[in-house]
Amino acid sequence: MRSVWIVDDDDEMSHAVKLMLQLLDFNVEVYRDARSAARKLLTGKRPDVMVLDINMPEVSGIDMLEFLRMRDELKGLPVVMLSSETADSQVDEALAIGANAFVFKPVTLDELEAALQKALGGG
Repeated sequence: MRSVWIVDDDDEMSHAVKLMLQLLDFNVEVYRDARSAARKLLTGKRPDVMVLDINMPEVSGIDMLEFLRMRDELKGLPVVMLSSETADSQVDEALAIGANAFVFKPVTLDELEAALQKALGGG
């Protein structure tokens, strides 16, 4: 079973996304902030794909994405960015840094599945 990590400070949204991911046959772990996910990554544990919220306190999703792309052992990790803001500049910045796909809250099951397929190279 493929694994996915959700990194999002919004409990309600992470729960909803977790349920959708479970319907898509993913093993899901949820992290409430980028720092805790980064600490876990640095222990050597890796998901198959990460769903990363952009707007989080302290360390934003953009900052986390930059961290992933700067480290040799993490730069290939597929990342789907998730945001409630629809600003083109935010999407452009995330894609320029190396996000594999981008979805907007509230996300539907079909949108999430398509983004995951794109991120994992299947679509």
